[in-house]
Formats: sequence, C-alpha cells, structure tokens
Amino acid sequence: MNVLLTGSGGREHAIAWKLAQSKELEKLYIAPGNPGTATCGENVPIKDNDINALLTFAKEKNIGLLVVGSEESLALGIVDAFEAAGIKAFGPTAAAAQLESDKAFAKQLMRSAAISTAEGKILDNFKDAKKYIASRDEAIVIKAAGLAKGKGVFVCDDPADGILAAEKMMIQRIFGDAGSKIVVEDKLLGEEASILAFVDGFNIYIMESSQDHKPIGDGDTGPNTGGMGAYSPAPLITDKLMEQISREILVPVVDAMNRNGTLYKGVLYAGLMITAGGPRVLEFNVRFGDPETQPILMRLKNDLLNVLTAVCDGKLDQVSLDWDSRPAVCVVMASKGYPGNYEKGKIITGLDEAAKLQNVLVFHAGTSKNNGDIVTNGGRVLGVTAIGQTIAAAKATAYQAVEKIKFDGAYWRKDIADKALKR
Repeated sequence: MNVLLTGSGGREHAIAWKLAQSKELEKLYIAPGNPGTATCGENVPIKDNDINALLTFAKEKNIGLLVVGSEESLALGIVDAFEAAGIKAFGPTAAAAQLESDKAFAKQLMRSAAISTAEGKILDNFKDAKKYIASRDEAIVIKAAGLAKGKGVFVCDDPADGILAAEKMMIQRIFGDAGSKIVVEDKLLGEEASILAFVDGFNIYIMESSQDHKPIGDGDTGPNTGGMGAYSPAPLITDKLMEQISREILVPVVDAMNRNGTLYKGVLYAGLMITAGGPRVLEFNVRFGDPETQPILMRLKNDLLNVLTAVCDGKLDQVSLDWDSRPAVCVVMASKGYPGNYEKGKIITGLDEAAKLQNVLVFHAGTSKNNGDIVTNGGRVLGVTAIGQTIAAAKATAYQAVEKIKFDGAYWRKDIADKALKR
C-alpha cells in the first residue's frame, strides 16, 4: 500500500518511523515532512493544509491511505475531501474535529454528556470577558476557543492577569481568529496526564498512558508551550484509574459525538487533570499528541499501518495492541525564546553521535536543510527519545543523547519524568 502522511513535526517523524517498518507498506510519502522524515520515506513539497494539491498528488501516486498529522488540516476537512474521492483517510471529519478546533463546542458537548471538566464560561467579546473575569476572585484559566498550536492557554493565579490574557487574545489577536472567542475556566489542581485512544466510530482501544510537560520551565514554571517533553507509561495512571477514565470520559464523549451525528474515527486524545476528586478533562485533541507520540510509538510493537487501517475499516475490535514493557522518555530541545520569538537557521551538530547511543531515537520537529547542514526551523527543534529498563534509566539515556547535540540557543527542561520518579 502507498501511504501519504501529512505534517512536518516531531509527531510526524515518529509516525513515519513506525509506518516505515510495516511489511504492508510499498511507498511512504510525507508532505511536507522534514529532514528526519526523509530517512523514512519521500518528502513531498506540498503544505499539509493544501488539500487540493494533496488530493491531486494522492490520485497520481495511487495512495491507499492518508494519515493526517496536524489538527489544522483535520479542521479544514482533509478527511472529508479524501473520503469523497474514495481514498481511505485516518482521522476525524471536520465536524468531528470540532472537538479540538472549537473549545466552546467541546465544553458544551461535555456538559451534555455529564463529563467532568472545569466550570467555565464561553465569551465572544472583550467587554463581557473583562467584566466576567473582574468578578472572579480565584485562579482561572483563559483559553483561545480555536486552534493555537498548543499555546492558547493562560493559567492566571490573579484574575487581573486573566484580563490581560483576554485582551491579548481578543483585542491584540496574538492567536488570530483562534482567540476571537475565549473560554474562561476554573483552575484545576492536581497532576496532568495524557490518554490517547484509537476510535473506529464505535470501538475504543486505549493506548499506554503518558504525561506531557507543557510549561517552558523546570518545575512547571513559565508560559505554556506545545510540550517540552513526555514519558510513557505514567505511574500516576493505575489500572483502576484507567477504567474510570474509560467509563466516565472516553466512552461518554464518543457516544455523545455519535448522538450528535459526528461519528468519530481516528485518535482521540484526552488531556486530563487528576484531581483529588478524580479525573477531569482539560481538553480533547483529535490527533496524536506531540510529544507524547514519540515515547508511545517507541513502545508500540504492532504494525502501525495495520492498526490505522483497522480503524478506518471499523474493525478495531479485531486488533490487539502489544507494548514493550520498558518505559520511554522524550526530551524536547527548543530554540531560545520559544514559545515567544526565536531565531531560525542555527546549525545543529551531534545528531549522528546521539543516534549511535543504544535505545535512542532523535525525532526531528522544527528542522530543515541548508547547504547540506541540518538547521533549526521551529520553536521545538528535536524530540530526543530513549527507552530503558526503568524510567530513571530511560531519562538518563535521553539526557545523555541531548548533551551530544549542539545548536546556538538550545534550551531544554532538565526535569522531564521527575514526577514519575517521585512515585
């Protein structure tokens, strides 16, 4: 089978790496890809949101399966377009992708399905937002209702900071149209976890647990990012807790989507806060998480292509996922200044040395090629991932690899997986 994968980040490199191992794969194309994905298949110079160009290419190359990496193209309806053309596509339709692309839609759906989440209010003009936030006297979270690439969340211990955050989104438009509508929520206290599941419309198969690290700084300090590292499994998620998450969150949301007439297929990502009162939903995403995908797929033993095909065909109940019992840790190396402004084009060295370490994979996230050199081309540059007998061993190996890689302004958190070690 010929496969087309869209996207250019660390998540897509991990997916490409896993798909390339499939015995069912004839040819893998990645649009637009990055220097890392180029080692797994053939990069194609088409933007992942150029649906018409991608569809034309897919017809020319006899693509049997489209695998969608990013949330933007899902929200634009890439799956709808490919399915209408008779090409199998892995991911939800545009209507189902609203679960991520429209946080107001997601909040209303959770209310209708009695899914535990933070109390919140949806606001579509700054005057009302300012008045409502000013009436609050406890910590709040301000979220852009639209897609903001993981950065559209401000945690404000002082409501006055919430007014400034709302102004940045609604007046200054720092996230464009994504911030024209906002969601103001109570701040939840606890520890975060990421639960990813395959969904074929009716069957749900939960993957191994993971934990992301959103804030830029050690100890979860500073502004939120797309994710500075992750590990799998997360000891926080016990078997009993996973059963509760399935029963009270995943099953109800898939059922609610079906009742809504928006059959859900693809990967369902639940970002959770494990509070003293149990798991509560922070957000839903409609695709593989980044950087959670890197450690999760490093542990998956199955042929990923077969799993994705089963999801598309509604045959997920015929799949049994097999996992490496060893934990994996991913450390993100970022550009200085991220998640704010940063420079691109910094030459990266040491990639070959890092790759020589046993049980290490370096996934490219924001890189490109310039005159034969691999250079930085994004805020999150690399996802250095290692697997080990224990979380401590995997962490040590990942950081050993990080130390071998150099580029001007390289930044990374030093405490990825420390929460697991404390358990």
